[in-house]
Amino acid sequence: MSTDTPPPAATTEDRTVAIVAYLTIIGFIVALIMHGNKKTALGSYHLRQCLGLVITGFVVGAVAVIPILGWLIAIVSMPVFLVFWVMGLIAAVNGQQKPIPLLGEKYQQWFASTFN
Repeated sequence: MSTDTPPPAATTEDRTVAIVAYLTIIGFIVALIMHGNKKTALGSYHLRQCLGLVITGFVVGAVAVIPILGWLIAIVSMPVFLVFWVMGLIAAVNGQQKPIPLLGEKYQQWFASTFN
């Protein structure tokens, strides 16, 4: 029999910051302000995931200025980013700290001291 206790369920208030963070850049800013008033582990986690997605999106956008190869990278990455965004949003709605595929764990490492 395991003595590990499951983590406490996320409250609606905890989930709000996580969900709002995924709703455009303005939503991210609003989530930052909300998180500043009441910091939660779930909010911090999803703010880091969103920050990572935004920065990665800017990098891919910068690569898109390269003719042909950059355009192909940008075209292929757009649906991938959409899927990752939806996966992050679903995890936030469910109150889970589930990383985005490929870089989600790295985002948590790179921005570990951010939003605490």
